[in-house]
Amino acid sequence: MRAKSASTKLPGDLAEPEGRSFVVAGHRLTAPKAAPGLHLVATPIGNLGDITLRALETLAGVGLIACEDTRITRRLTERYGISAELTPYHEHNAAVARPRILERLAQGASVALVSDAGTPLISDPGFKLVRDVVGAGHPVIALPGPSSVLAALAVAALPTDRFFFEGFLPPKETARRARIAELARIDATLVLFDSGNRVQDTLRDLAGILGARDAAICRELTKLHEEVRRAPLAELAETAGALETRGEFVLVIGPPAAGAHVMSESDLDELLRAALKRDSLKDAVAQAVEVSGRPRREVYARALELARREPSRDGDGEDR
Repeated sequence: MRAKSASTKLPGDLAEPEGRSFVVAGHRLTAPKAAPGLHLVATPIGNLGDITLRALETLAGVGLIACEDTRITRRLTERYGISAELTPYHEHNAAVARPRILERLAQGASVALVSDAGTPLISDPGFKLVRDVVGAGHPVIALPGPSSVLAALAVAALPTDRFFFEGFLPPKETARRARIAELARIDATLVLFDSGNRVQDTLRDLAGILGARDAAICRELTKLHEEVRRAPLAELAETAGALETRGEFVLVIGPPAAGAHVMSESDLDELLRAALKRDSLKDAVAQAVEVSGRPRREVYARALELARREPSRDGDGEDR
């Protein structure tokens, strides 16, 4: 750590001295000016004590902090006595804000990018900024730290040798179920984000389509009301009505047992209906065979029956 401790412990108001600095446990530490470039700084997902010393030094040492919500980031900077210029950078203003940040970097500035919680670019709009910064030839420096994805994997008691991060599923039922059916073929632990107002429906659909898999519901990780429930998906779906729905959710679902998953008839129909709305009969059948675990002849016969009752987008048939 490059920071140097001041010689005295500061009293109550922790008044800002001259220069760049931050406060830890009542001691003010000086921070050198950060190197030019874009610094990707991971911030706490709940407990503000999870910030790293390197992150604090960088946030104190940059010329600008780009953040999703300045009000949320200001809670962190105020907690650690950091005086820094904050600017909003989120999906709604990125087209305007990105050129301004690139201009600052071109002038030799140091800029930190943070999300509201966790590691930037994970379910966050920072990718285009990083791509353009790299394209312009400026340095990009990663400061690792808190991540709700990794925290959930660590406590779920499920295999971690291979995992697939999906982020948020589609909010509408038909699209959500179709996407879960696509995820069913992935031979890895699945990690999903969800909101409290949809988590019960999501668990019901996951249990219905993915079948017998172990899973974990992780709510409010690192916060005061942290909760982790571990059980088979079916059990979690049955008890979902008793869930506290306030807070942030990460769902972790174990991988399928080898050859264990065969999609139910009702879920096969759901998948085929969704596919027939956007694809030809041939493509819908190919997709359903791949994810359902059912024989092609059976899937094709069912698709034909559904197509007769509910015509597909373009009425294409299959060449035989």
